[in-house]
Amino acid sequence: MAFSIKSFVFVLATLCFIQALAEAAACSDCFTTSRAAYYPNSDERGTDIGSCGFGSFGATINGGDVSAVSDLYRNGIGCGACYQVRCTNRYYCSDTGVTVVITDSGSGPNTDFILSRRAFGRMAQTTDAAASLLALGVVDIEYRRVSCSYPNKNITIKIDENSNYPHYLAFVIWYQQGTKDITAVQLCETQNSVCKLLDRNYGAVWTTNSPLSGPLSLRMLFSGEDGDESWVVPVNNIPAGLESWRNI
Repeated sequence: MAFSIKSFVFVLATLCFIQALAEAAACSDCFTTSRAAYYPNSDERGTDIGSCGFGSFGATINGGDVSAVSDLYRNGIGCGACYQVRCTNRYYCSDTGVTVVITDSGSGPNTDFILSRRAFGRMAQTTDAAASLLALGVVDIEYRRVSCSYPNKNITIKIDENSNYPHYLAFVIWYQQGTKDITAVQLCETQNSVCKLLDRNYGAVWTTNSPLSGPLSLRMLFSGEDGDESWVVPVNNIPAGLESWRNI
């Protein structure tokens, strides 16, 4: 059977295209190499003054397995995201590493992550290996984005104490789920569907002047790295009265 050079080139190009698609699909499982340090002079958990605005909650979420990041902070969009982080020294480090939640921004010498002391030690295989890692202070790592999961927890709105309803409203979003980022938030009046786009003040803190009157519903835009976007509306509405805005 005759087989021309042109046909061969076409088949080869097709195979290369299919291989590229397969590699792109698998890249959600790919790790990125970097380095990690840990909070100096800290206790086992994270900090309660992190740049994400979580407060003391940011030190205890995920059992204290939290981290500050540099480029991954992304002007606050990265707050609440979860990453699997594992060190690469096979003598000390486990294959699974640790899953951390981003609660702060910060950078060290050529590092992407500054872990809580607890999380840094949990990358190790044993207690003795953890002590050795902590003694090193900075280690080579690899990381990837993973889904956040909080059993028996829903996305929660925590009203900031500086809110002065009905003139000013500020709140922080806790327990972000999945692998997508919250890139926009709206408050909507449930009776007439009028909505107002909120401002990201900093980190995971959203604010608005002259908020709409309740009862209200909340809409959050979840955006993926692949460009996929979807608006998510929690099942429960926000009742009228600022003191009632909890655990939606």
